[in-house]
Amino acid sequence: MPAHPSVNVARLTYLLVCEAAGVAIALSTRGTLDISMVTGLLGGLGVAATFIWIETLMKGFTLRGFSTASFGLGVGLFCAWLLTRVEISNLLELSFRDSVQNATGTSAIQLDVLVNALRLAIDVTLFASLGFIGAVLALRSNRDDFAFIIPYVRFRQDSASGQPVVLDPEAVMDGRVQGIFRSGFLHGRLIVPRFVLDVLETKVQAGTNGDRQRAQRGLDRLEQMQKAADFQISIHDSHSLGEAETLNTRLIETARLLGARLLTADDNLAKVAKIQGVDVLNIHELDAALKPSAAVGEHLRLALVRPGKEDHQAVGYLPDGTMVIANHAAAKLGTTAEVRVVSTLQSATGTIVFAELPDAG
Repeated sequence: MPAHPSVNVARLTYLLVCEAAGVAIALSTRGTLDISMVTGLLGGLGVAATFIWIETLMKGFTLRGFSTASFGLGVGLFCAWLLTRVEISNLLELSFRDSVQNATGTSAIQLDVLVNALRLAIDVTLFASLGFIGAVLALRSNRDDFAFIIPYVRFRQDSASGQPVVLDPEAVMDGRVQGIFRSGFLHGRLIVPRFVLDVLETKVQAGTNGDRQRAQRGLDRLEQMQKAADFQISIHDSHSLGEAETLNTRLIETARLLGARLLTADDNLAKVAKIQGVDVLNIHELDAALKPSAAVGEHLRLALVRPGKEDHQAVGYLPDGTMVIANHAAAKLGTTAEVRVVSTLQSATGTIVFAELPDAG
């Protein structure tokens, strides 16, 4: 990816500053070290090239990552400071002093130098090691993990992007989730617990033919969402389900622990979660709310696109795919006509609406 023009301007400015500093150092050493102008220019160029090369290695490291690493570094340095305050270092110093003095007969001055060097080495090792571990652990974590450390603090971007959403296996396998979030009606980071992935993998390997296909498509869609730039999705590391632990119970506990909403297509899970005070997004309820109403006596305007089973019938479809069979409307086939709903029939495949032309006797 090419660098942003402003970044190139910053690099050029930094290079010029380093060159100017090299010339200034060369001029300031006249009569002492006598560093030549060429040496000063080359020194400034070398320093600038080194730090610009380091900057290019960090091109994927953003300000958010820097702040996260700084937080982890602060935690690690604080832990190291606590360790240096305890008596362990004093005990090590006394032990080292006694062993060296007994073994070599070193003088008190030399012994003090060695003890100070040992203390400095221990302090540097502790601060560097724990600071490094803290920064790496922070970078490996996500914002949901920070919610455990600071549970009542919400970053501004989190509040703007919405409350996080936990997906259950049915939601992952449901093909409508991508469209719901991509449409902009729902916002928030999508969280898939690790045990949900385990359930889907079990279905892929040992489920029935239908479950195996649905689970595989769900995993494929999950991979697509991870690669898409308009989705924020993370896998929440959690242990597998225990023997005495049900999937629904674990999902509810995870949603409550993360302060997240639960997105599901399981009506039973939705009811239990609501009883326990967890915010639930039921895909079936959303689907029912978006379905156009087709009450008896209502007038609809729709395109009649194909003939029905009877010669006098014409068939059209509502925006959600509901079939409308218009009686005595064969003459209107291929046009957009107004029909009046006379009855509805609930079948295994969905709702079928029967209608007729308004002027039909």
